Amino acid sequence: MGARSAALDALFERTCIVPVLVVESLDDAEPLARALVDAGLPVLEVTLRTPVALQAIERMRRVPGAIVGAGTVLDARDLDAVARAGAAFAISPGATPALLRAGNGHVMPLLPGIATASDLMVARELGYRRFKFFPAESSGGVAALRSLAGPFGDVRFCPTGGIDAAKAPAYLALPNVFAVGGSWMVPANSVRMRDWAAIHALARNAAALRRA
Repeated sequence: MGARSAALDALFERTCIVPVLVVESLDDAEPLARALVDAGLPVLEVTLRTPVALQAIERMRRVPGAIVGAGTVLDARDLDAVARAGAAFAISPGATPALLRAGNGHVMPLLPGIATASDLMVARELGYRRFKFFPAESSGGVAALRSLAGPFGDVRFCPTGGIDAAKAPAYLALPNVFAVGGSWMVPANSVRMRDWAAIHALARNAAALRRA
């Protein structure tokens, strides 16, 4: 197992559920992170979908116990930016050779996104063994990951996309899945209302899920 895979495995030792976050207001960053961490979900993915995402990463890192990474990393410039913001890891929805090579040049581990065996093989040739499977449900879901386990026995996945509390256990039952990403524990309306108690309750239920 390479250093990159080992680094990602170490980050995800404490949890198998990764909240995927869209932070619209910086005032929400710390209380949102605190609600999730206190509920038992310390590994957080802040997507680069809003103008305040990089600052949100910086603020969430202040919360004790929070392991804050960046999602929706699309190119080398994004990778450099999230590294400067102090992200513990980066996740991309897909992967280009340029992004994969840039990831090899960073200490911060990159979890590249793949949707097909061909995607996986391109990244595997560049040394990657841990992947985001995205969009999971529309790319074949549990059946697709079960099929990929045969020819690619040395890789593991974090499926994301269309997964909710009801679907997560089936993914976690697969030996080649190390974590599941989703946003079901952070409903947009609860974030808008700043109902941190409701988010904490949903996150606590998510944290109770376990790998097989």
